[in-house]
Amino acid sequence: MAEHIVAGIIKEDIPAIPMNLTKWHRSEIMTEVFDAKAVVLGSPTLNNQLYPSLADFICYMKGLKPLNKIGAAFGSYGWSGEAVKMLNQELEAMNFDIIDPGLRTQYVPDQEALASCYELGRKIGKAVKG
Repeated sequence: MAEHIVAGIIKEDIPAIPMNLTKWHRSEIMTEVFDAKAVVLGSPTLNNQLYPSLADFICYMKGLKPLNKIGAAFGSYGWSGEAVKMLNQELEAMNFDIIDPGLRTQYVPDQEALASCYELGRKIGKAVKG
């Protein structure tokens, strides 16, 4: 899902850096967040909650108070699917400008879901342009 969102953003001539919390340190990610105009968060729903490493990062990000950001969320789920709603609530709490209600897909995304991810990326890119 993230790769298709990034492809949509890049299609709008906006640079995008996908950052996986298992590969990047949270302080490195925050450096990019401060420079970014938009932040897109993705998480599967795990036990009716956000994925733990993302919940930890959000706590860290909230403490550093990034300002004037566009926000969007996406995620997958098995049976309940609360993660996207929770991500939007966290972004709203940080005063991000939420430009889309978010994308949710059950289990592994199919071609239709991936096409929606690409379109979300384009929407984000257009919002960044103003």
